[in-house]
Amino acid sequence: MTSSTRPARDAFYSIGELSREFGITTRAIRFYESKGLLSPLRSGKRRLYRRRDRTRLKLILRGKRLGFTLDEIKETFDLYDQAHGQAKQLRYYLSVLERKRIQLLRHRQDLEDALAELEESYQHCKALLERHAEA
Repeated sequence: MTSSTRPARDAFYSIGELSREFGITTRAIRFYESKGLLSPLRSGKRRLYRRRDRTRLKLILRGKRLGFTLDEIKETFDLYDQAHGQAKQLRYYLSVLERKRIQLLRHRQDLEDALAELEESYQHCKALLERHAEA
């Protein structure tokens, strides 16, 4: 790349910078790279992560928190990369997103139900302790 086409220095991140920013190990970042989820540039032995890689890392971590497998995350990235204007890929991508959306709505309902039951038990135990203390 010539100096006029090369992105500014702040467009690159080292593996250590990403590790610190996201609170994960450099080993985890290299693992995501080995799975094809990240594709840093190389400068000798150094990895240079672009904004795209940083965004993908953020999405990987969010996806994991939401219950996506790494294969599902990779599939989502691949579909996104292919889907620009491709009706077939967009329909498939929407079906994947809808399936995950339904699954997350079920999880949310399960969590709300569990929290309501815990709150009821908490209040019951608290009342019993108060009655016991009065006796």
